[in-house]
Amino acid sequence: MQLYNTLSSNERAKIIDEAGHERITLSFYTYAHIENPVQFRNDLFLKLDNLDVLGRIYIAKEGINAQISLPANNIDLLKEELDTYTFLKDIRLNIAVEHDNKSFLKLKIKVRDKIVADGLSDDTFDVTDIGVHLKAMEFNNMMEDPNTIVIDMRNHYESEVGHFQGAITPDVDTFRESLPIIHNQLKDYKEDKKLLMYCTGGIRCEKASAYFKHQGFKNVYQLEGGIIEYTRQIREQGLESKFIGKNFVFDNRLGERITDDVIAHCHQCGKPCDTHNNCKNDACHLLFIQCDECAKKMHNCCSDACKDVVSLSEEEQKALRKGIRNDAMIFRKGRSKSLLSI
Repeated sequence: MQLYNTLSSNERAKIIDEAGHERITLSFYTYAHIENPVQFRNDLFLKLDNLDVLGRIYIAKEGINAQISLPANNIDLLKEELDTYTFLKDIRLNIAVEHDNKSFLKLKIKVRDKIVADGLSDDTFDVTDIGVHLKAMEFNNMMEDPNTIVIDMRNHYESEVGHFQGAITPDVDTFRESLPIIHNQLKDYKEDKKLLMYCTGGIRCEKASAYFKHQGFKNVYQLEGGIIEYTRQIREQGLESKFIGKNFVFDNRLGERITDDVIAHCHQCGKPCDTHNNCKNDACHLLFIQCDECAKKMHNCCSDACKDVVSLSEEEQKALRKGIRNDAMIFRKGRSKSLLSI
């Protein structure tokens, strides 16, 4: 019984090319009580692997969070498999705005303590006691209310390239950092203001809405399905997009174009740009914004030092990065001294 990947990313990419099938990228999540996450993980891996599903899935006792891709003609089979679990029956699938057959190249299903790390240890906090879900039109209308405070529950590197107009965009690297910061900033408005939250697909603002209700906020709302579903609805209904720029996504695409607005800047030269790139030096792998000109000049690297490293042979590069963990460098867009602080 195979419960892990046996192919490299390059091998999988070749198979995708040879298959010639259109793949779609989608996400789904739900907060639920899963008694045996490990058993569920193993069972789900076998079912999804059989459908040629690739992606990243986190499972915990509090629920499931999935970002995946699969052949388009397998979507109905996927729904059938998910419907066999009571807590996943008829779950909303957030179909990506833009597709890339290679958005994911492996299937990774991991068991974690929580599907969204929140840094909380309060046993009285009920993650299922959530705020009011709003569809795109309702969200747009509530944004016009002067008593509404719009809050971006994503991280700084996400909101930098795209956000709702007038939203509070905390300068944080993780979701867990944002909760106390936002609470402290808005603690005087628990009774008289409406908190209107959003995130990529809904999972973070759903937990945040429960958290702020737990903290005593009376009027808590969230964008149903996040930016992904919002975009689908405004395009389908011909509504005005109050979200400008790009929606950052956590796969190989690193972003989906929502409007033509470019609100960010290249971290190396400062010109308007909203294209994220990971430093080509695998010992660095810093996520930052880089224009085409700088990418060519810097060989897709974040600094001259990293450019020097990638000019070495693969054997020399491996020797240099032996024992180095680069996790802390990922998604630190403006935290490097080699980049501009814009």
